[in-house]
Amino acid sequence: MENQVSSKSIIVNYGVILGAISISISVVLYALGMHLEQNWVTGVLGFLAMVIILVIGIKKFKESKGGFLTWGQAVKIGVGISVVSAILATIYNLIFINFIEPGFMSQMMEIQQQAWADAGMSGDQIEQSLEMAKKFQNPAVTTAIGILAAAFFGFIISAIAGAIMKESEEEEY
Repeated sequence: MENQVSSKSIIVNYGVILGAISISISVVLYALGMHLEQNWVTGVLGFLAMVIILVIGIKKFKESKGGFLTWGQAVKIGVGISVVSAILATIYNLIFINFIEPGFMSQMMEIQQQAWADAGMSGDQIEQSLEMAKKFQNPAVTTAIGILAAAFFGFIISAIAGAIMKESEEEEY
């Protein structure tokens, strides 16, 4: 039972930290008027933040267990942190899209439509693509995709970190 309590507190604490970082990046982009731009730098910063926070959270869990960590525990901690942060970021995004910047989705669709035209797509292809994209603008769909993507990347990162950091009691003897 004690293992669950400490893992839950680590998951929640580091999930909130990662969520706050993600939200902060979005707020800064909005404040700078760059929220409509596809910027790879912010993607890299977000990914690096995810890696760093997951590794720190897993390391903290390992320390709380006397230096022992299984691969499964590392994955549980990493995916948990990722999902908590994704839930927080999703809540912020829903507030942003519905209250702060209600025209955001239509602005993004206009930018995407122009990008498709610049890439040489025909009018019919653009219309088909717009119809498909509109299906994915549903809040339930975007929420599910966001949380699943976070869980997937959290799994990959924590699986690698867990494989590197694992240490069981049997290995000590």
